Amino acid sequence: MASSGFSWTLPDHPKLPKGKPVAVVVLDGWGEANADQYNCIHVAQTPVMDSLKDGAPEKWRLVKAHGTAVGLPSDDDMGNSEVGHNALGAGRIFAQGAKLVDQALASGKIYEGDGFNYIKESFENGTLHLIGLLSDGGVHSRLDQLQLLLKGASERGAKKIRVHILTDGRDVLDGSSVGFVETLENDLSQLREKGIDAQIASGGGRMYVTMDRYENDWDVVKRGWDAQVLGEAPHKFKSALEAVRTLRAEPNANDQYLPPFVIVDDSGKAVGPVLDGDAVVTINFRADRMVMLAKALEYADFDIFDRVRVPKIRYAGMLQYDGELKLPSRYLVSPPEIERTSGEYLVKNGIRTFACRQEEYVEIPSDSGITFNVAPKMKALEIAEKARDALLSGKFDQVRVNLPNGDMVGHTGDIEATVVACKAADEAVKIILDAVEQVGGIYLVTADHGNAEDMVKRNKAGKPQLDKSGAIQILTSHTLQPVPVAIGGPGLHPGVKFRNDIQTPGLANVAATVMNLHGFEAPADYETTLIEVADS
Repeated sequence: MASSGFSWTLPDHPKLPKGKPVAVVVLDGWGEANADQYNCIHVAQTPVMDSLKDGAPEKWRLVKAHGTAVGLPSDDDMGNSEVGHNALGAGRIFAQGAKLVDQALASGKIYEGDGFNYIKESFENGTLHLIGLLSDGGVHSRLDQLQLLLKGASERGAKKIRVHILTDGRDVLDGSSVGFVETLENDLSQLREKGIDAQIASGGGRMYVTMDRYENDWDVVKRGWDAQVLGEAPHKFKSALEAVRTLRAEPNANDQYLPPFVIVDDSGKAVGPVLDGDAVVTINFRADRMVMLAKALEYADFDIFDRVRVPKIRYAGMLQYDGELKLPSRYLVSPPEIERTSGEYLVKNGIRTFACRQEEYVEIPSDSGITFNVAPKMKALEIAEKARDALLSGKFDQVRVNLPNGDMVGHTGDIEATVVACKAADEAVKIILDAVEQVGGIYLVTADHGNAEDMVKRNKAGKPQLDKSGAIQILTSHTLQPVPVAIGGPGLHPGVKFRNDIQTPGLANVAATVMNLHGFEAPADYETTLIEVADS
């Protein structure tokens, strides 16, 4: 810290003792919504979470996990795991992904930074390639940001632009890809009228092309590399609109899983492979599903798959996707400077923490080669058992886990599988809370955003929305619903209860709450704690 008076030492809480082990459980994609057959949490057998909700009312409450409460531009913006966990850990509200990009575009600063000036060196003789999710879902990218970037780059010297699209169907409705392509094609047509050679060059569904994460399936990234960089794909079309309409007409087609395609000219030649001297920008602002492609684009010694041809390019991400790896090394928008996290404070105040989540950290590897609805229980019980063992070992003051089932299976749109997923997550919570009981500890159970609690698109009256054939429109995206926070355990001071004087509590309030449960007061600039201690 710059301030000479700064200290990592947290003051003792005047009423809460130290020394009680604390379990922090984050349920991924577990919001609170009205009970109906499309609320998979309601339909599932979840006796443990039900008991927390229906038990002591002063120890269960809802908080916001979307929009301005987690640093996003507006309350129409869904939360996601990245911004949710940032808010949970930071204890304060920082401008996040989409909002950072919005601010940089609105101010024009995006065009003044080192990243843009770096790629701009390719504008005179090379092509500008933009690769990313074509969607207005606001979780990984936004169409309006792509539109502004196209306009800004063309006004600043880009003469030849190629867009490599990834269709969504996960954060937005399946089938919406056609409308997004039509919108983009119209914008590119207007650029061509101004003398800019601008076209869509390739595409594919986000879950089958490019956007894998945590190194689960590198074949997904290779399919993207082949189409985007090499200009090679099993499907060739004269336009992206023709491509998407044709591929969606196949049996069981889904925007998420459209096969890779390239756009070709009249001679059958790909219109937009990446060549020496070109510039490439990955336009997603969310990191997790861009890191793998960024490695393939940036690392000279990359050998996980055969790139065949490695053009000498100028590459920048919309943001830096991995701060530890400094990946990519060039980016258009600087990341939020989140410092003095609650985890840092707790470590510096002697709190020994065990962290476990599927796909990351103390690693419980995901099932590979299958979609999550095929194995909806995922590795929830294995995660819980690791947490239980950590608690019972007596080696840790805090155990923190993330249970991904509700979100990962909810994204598949498979309602029956999501019900199974929610039941499995509830069983995992039981394992952890039983261990908390054994060690005389404290628990805090919450979620990072909603998903599984509402699996249908709804009209303005709140009723399920139907498509043209009369079928229910399945919702695979996150939601705008609040998420629960529950506290308890034999180690919890009997006077602790949730406060009623916080106007709009959100995930950022959780950090101070956890500090209190450890017997500390939170830093003065943290969002206020959710709890108070009633006098006996």
